[in-house]
Amino acid sequence: MTATAVPSRRPDPGPVGNTLALLALLTLAVLAMRWQVEPLQWRDPGPGRWWFAGVVLGLWAGFTGAVALSRRLRRRAADADGSVSAGAPVDWLVAHASQTGYAEQLAMLTAAALRSAGQRVRLVPLGKLDTAALAAAGQALFIVSTTGEGDPPDAAMPFVRRTLTDRAGLGTLRYGLLALGDREYDAYCAFGHRLDGWLRHSHAHALFDMIEVDNGDAGALRLWQQHLGQLAGKTDLPDWSRPAYQPWRLQARRHLNPGSLGGAVFDIRLEPEDPTRLHWSAGDIAEIGPRHAEADVDAWLATAGVDGSARVELDGVMQPLRDLLAGAKLPAPTGVEGLDARQIAAALEPLPHREYSIASIPGEGHLRLLVRQMRHPDGRLGSGSGWLTEHARIGAPVALRIRGNRAFHLHDDERPLILIGNGTGVAGLRALLRARIERGHARNWLLFGERQRRHDLHFGDELLGWQTLGWLARLDLAFSRDDVVRSDEGGGQTVAQRRSGVYVQDLLREQRTRLQEWIAADAAIHVCGSLQGMAPGVDAALRDCLGDDAVDDLIDEGRYRRDVY
Repeated sequence: MTATAVPSRRPDPGPVGNTLALLALLTLAVLAMRWQVEPLQWRDPGPGRWWFAGVVLGLWAGFTGAVALSRRLRRRAADADGSVSAGAPVDWLVAHASQTGYAEQLAMLTAAALRSAGQRVRLVPLGKLDTAALAAAGQALFIVSTTGEGDPPDAAMPFVRRTLTDRAGLGTLRYGLLALGDREYDAYCAFGHRLDGWLRHSHAHALFDMIEVDNGDAGALRLWQQHLGQLAGKTDLPDWSRPAYQPWRLQARRHLNPGSLGGAVFDIRLEPEDPTRLHWSAGDIAEIGPRHAEADVDAWLATAGVDGSARVELDGVMQPLRDLLAGAKLPAPTGVEGLDARQIAAALEPLPHREYSIASIPGEGHLRLLVRQMRHPDGRLGSGSGWLTEHARIGAPVALRIRGNRAFHLHDDERPLILIGNGTGVAGLRALLRARIERGHARNWLLFGERQRRHDLHFGDELLGWQTLGWLARLDLAFSRDDVVRSDEGGGQTVAQRRSGVYVQDLLREQRTRLQEWIAADAAIHVCGSLQGMAPGVDAALRDCLGDDAVDDLIDEGRYRRDVY
């Protein structure tokens, strides 16, 4: 789906406005009568003029009736697609602050995406909100732009003057924020940062880290869409812009944790067909265009009675219909009855992309991913993990594009680095560590959590080797399903003993003093892994150990960065 500009709604004047307009017209009529010099006399205008007046009156009545009917239909349509008015219960409040209309357009697309997943949404300009409305909302998404030298949009000024001046009690509000800006300006996304800081200081809970959009950056918008899908419980939301993938090849695949109590995890290695594509920064994201298994496409073709070998032109290239179906949402077989291959292809929607933290750096000569198999309730593999871990053959082409993730990049100095993560989140942390080692920076501390040490210490030999060589100053591990004995603190490694389920955030609290010392030495913190459980647990532990103001300062200084999903 391509984003298109949507005009902003004009306010309905309502019955009060219409009454005032009629009174103004009557007043003008009375004043005009005073200009009449001679006494008023009645004259029959004649049949022709009577007919003309009747036609004009009829047209006016028809026009006003059509306008009223149109308004009624728009209200019904809004009710049908999930729009709700002020005061009605909602699942999401979507607020926008726009100077040129772009933020409002994105807010409309956001609301439409949530409604398509069955959510009740209220779309409202930020300037019309106050603290009470936010507190009552429960869940809110903000799409805001910055204008001038870091100023809020004009339409948001009532909210800024009325609400943004003092802290509020928003402990029950969960929110996400999309900030629009342009890096060519010094005050990049300044109003978004100001709003985010106010919400945090008002004790609202961020559903994910604020997303910055640099001059309409498509990658940042795709990240916003990914979060929308997770929040709405619908991971097949269509992309707002058509994917522009590059061809890569599946070089190798290895199952890392056979026998684990958790889902199967695979080490995936990819290489580009064009060697110049081997370029990214540690912390960046790989977006994969998934495909169906060949057997699933064959089964659909047989049920639909369609010839998969029929060739169809797409973007100037002739392709078999089978290939197009493999990368698209398969329609109901009954829905394509009577359609030829070209018509079927024209109606296909591409499968939405899947995102994975890159575990390698370009100097290693390949792009490495850590992918856990995800399964639907009926046991089917997820489209992305199924394609990479099972369906794609070694050497098969893989559609891939790299999204820069500046908010998770390393600092350009030698400051100490604290890396915290769980599960497949160690992939993004490994890339950061490799980049640090390449730069010769050794003051690194990794805290990592998983289920079982025997099966789930991903990249374990490598991590222990880096610790031995001095590239890892500390390595603290927590395995929630193991009963283990704590090792000697002097060894530079702590393995948490299981009590009732020990997690990586518990390690932070146990290392409170050391954490405070590292932060005092200007350390940065990078967190990668699960948005549910780990990320909020780590955030709470950091605040327990350092204090809310200190953690907020770390965020403002760019020293607390997260890549959570």
